[in-house]
Amino acid sequence: MSIFTNEEVRRLAELAHIALTDEEVARFASELGVITDSVAKVASIVTAETPSTSHPIPLVNVMRDDVVGELLDRDEVLASAPVAEYGQFMVPQILGED
Repeated sequence: MSIFTNEEVRRLAELAHIALTDEEVARFASELGVITDSVAKVASIVTAETPSTSHPIPLVNVMRDDVVGELLDRDEVLASAPVAEYGQFMVPQILGED
């Protein structure tokens, strides 16, 4: 089992600007040892033939095909707008630009 000393944990906490109690330091020293052992086990079984993965389940595109459907008539839409000009909606200026 990998062993992290309390001094190593305190140094890491200092570098990360994290305040830890003595109890937290002792607990994290033990937990960090378990984590590094787990990573070492995984690393020991990985070979050059092991494919790299970022997700355990393959991702697929779940969006539907982009198909043009029935379109709204522009003149009908603009007829219901409070103000329209040049085939566009006219809205109040908000950025103070000319």
